[in-house]
Amino acid sequence: MTTPLSELTTLRIGGPPNKLVSAASEEELIEVIAECDAAEEPVLVLGGGSNLVVSDAGFPGTVVRDERREVRVPDASACAGVSVTITAGTNWDDVVRQAVAEGWVGLECLSGIPGSAGATPVQNVGAYGQEIGEVLASVRVWDRIENRARMFAVGELQLAYRDSVLKRTMLGATPRWVVLSMELQMREGTRSAPIRYGQLADHLGVEVGQRAPLGEVRQAVLDLRASKGMVLDSQDHDTWSAGSFFTNPIISEEEALDLPDGAPRFSVGIGRIKTSAAWLIEHAGIQRGHGLPGPAAVSTKHTLALTNRGEASAADVIELAREVRGAVQNKYGITLVPEPVLVGVEL
Repeated sequence: MTTPLSELTTLRIGGPPNKLVSAASEEELIEVIAECDAAEEPVLVLGGGSNLVVSDAGFPGTVVRDERREVRVPDASACAGVSVTITAGTNWDDVVRQAVAEGWVGLECLSGIPGSAGATPVQNVGAYGQEIGEVLASVRVWDRIENRARMFAVGELQLAYRDSVLKRTMLGATPRWVVLSMELQMREGTRSAPIRYGQLADHLGVEVGQRAPLGEVRQAVLDLRASKGMVLDSQDHDTWSAGSFFTNPIISEEEALDLPDGAPRFSVGIGRIKTSAAWLIEHAGIQRGHGLPGPAAVSTKHTLALTNRGEASAADVIELAREVRGAVQNKYGITLVPEPVLVGVEL
């Protein structure tokens, strides 16, 4: 029997695919995707499985796992910094760990994020004041429509908060442009980029805008993530999640006027305000641990994580997500948007 996707995703739910294939090279990955597309067969490219909610029925097509793990340093100089090429299947936290050890600045706040490197430009992954887009130079992709490899310069990716042109062009469960590898451009040093996130600055004992040793920043981020159940631990059901289930809403300045006093507000462009999904959820009456002792529950450590308490189904998680979203919609008129890719399920 094909391995169920519950064994390959961090939320630990999902039935089996029709077929499961591992690709050890770029050529193998492209071949599987191209064959599926030619046969009009659904295909799901799977990295670390950290950003997926998969149906209990499984996936009616081929799941291809990108097994490539490579970090190359084709160029490094004191003036230009270091250029690093990373294959999409590489474990993301391994990349950050190496960056900190080598003295590559700009990834330290992205420590502890589960999943593979290829997902980071798709979501413009960010945490604790950093985003991958700040050090991203280019992304090499396979174009499933034109059947060719091509290169996107960072400016062509239309990066935004948890968004990119890659994410906005899904063909089924997988983007039109499948990430093959990416190039990062970082400066070398022993101290971090300026710390922008207040909670992280407090944990480090520095002021916002100051720098700190790379290793200390990485450890501080890991500590903070662990305190919120955002570092994978097989013994801790609070970490059996897809990470933050909802993105922080971006609303107009007019809509922001309707938010109550105390609601977080961050300007993200002319006329646009970002507020906190976690704040909205909590003030809509959904507290940590909501849903316990049921099979799916809000994390006891962080209200943005919807968790599998051990025996949850996809249906259980989706029912909980609808309840959380509905509570916020009813109280604030804001519809929360899910961050994970939903495969065979609808919110």
